[in-house]
This record gives sequence, C-alpha cells and structure tokens, in this order.
Amino acid sequence: MKVLKFLGLYIMNSIINKLPFHYIRYVFYKFIFLVKIDSSASILRNVKLLYPSNIVIGHNSIINWNVLIDGRGSEVIIGNNVDIAPEVNIWTLQHNPDSEVHGVKSAEVIIEDFCWIGNRAIILPGVKLAEGTVIAAGSVVTKSTNSYCLYAGVPAKKIRELNVKEKKMTLNYKPWFM
Repeated sequence: MKVLKFLGLYIMNSIINKLPFHYIRYVFYKFIFLVKIDSSASILRNVKLLYPSNIVIGHNSIINWNVLIDGRGSEVIIGNNVDIAPEVNIWTLQHNPDSEVHGVKSAEVIIEDFCWIGNRAIILPGVKLAEGTVIAAGSVVTKSTNSYCLYAGVPAKKIRELNVKEKKMTLNYKPWFM
C-alpha cells in the first residue's frame, strides 16, 4: 500500500503537475489525489503537493509555479482570493532542534482570505496568516501575523499596517500552458 501511495505522489509531482492545461490538472488533483480545491482556484505548473489530502484551497486562490505545499504533518488551509507567488514553500512538518533523536514536530498552517505571499517566501509549521496579510519576497514566517499588515525579513517582522482595512479583490488567473 505504501508503495502505491509513493508511486501516486511521484506521478502527481513529476508528471501531472507538468500538464499544460489547468482543468486537466484540476481533475487529477481533486478527484484522484483528493486535494480539497475549489473549482475557481488555480494551481499552475510544477507545484509540488506533499500529502495532498491534507490541503484545502479556497475559491479564486492562485498557487503559482514551483510552489511546495507540505501536508504531511497537518492540514494546510488556504482561504479565498489568496495569491501565492512562485517558489514559495509552505511547511507543516520540520525537525525538532531540541530532539536528541532528530525527531519531528508538526502543526497546521492557515492562510486566511486575501493574503498575498511574495516570491520565495517560506511559511513554517504552526503559522496563521491573518486576513489581508502581505508577506514580502524572501521572508521566513515563523510566527502568526496580524490582519492587513506587511511582514518582511528573516525571520519576518511586522513592517507596517496596510492602508486598506478590507479587500474586495477577486482573483481569476488561469493562463494557458501554465
């Protein structure tokens, strides 16, 4: 059984994620690999999903190319109208530095509605991105955020509050061959 599961993940992350049409990938993700994904969401090419049945993606959310979403340790819940830029890593499982045997610790990641995560950001286990949070490119998010604030750095720190307190955007990005 484990061999079949591994083979399925290998096929999904090596072949299916390279198919050139959004709708074909969507059908595989939703009905074969059991990702809880809204039909209006968009997963671009070369996205790697680990333990896809623990991943939830809300409506109009965009997962750009070369993103890694790790559902091995716990759930990853992505809200509505979330924009995840290319090459972002979202982790639910990490090694415990306090473990004598190189053990692991896990926690869910929640990304609420209208968040925007910049290119090559890293979200670590146990983080909750509050509604409207913006994460600057290259940031490493180790702690939960406040609503409608900009975070940047390693580790990410609050830079400022955003000038908007409510977002009304509706994302709809499904490019051909991406």
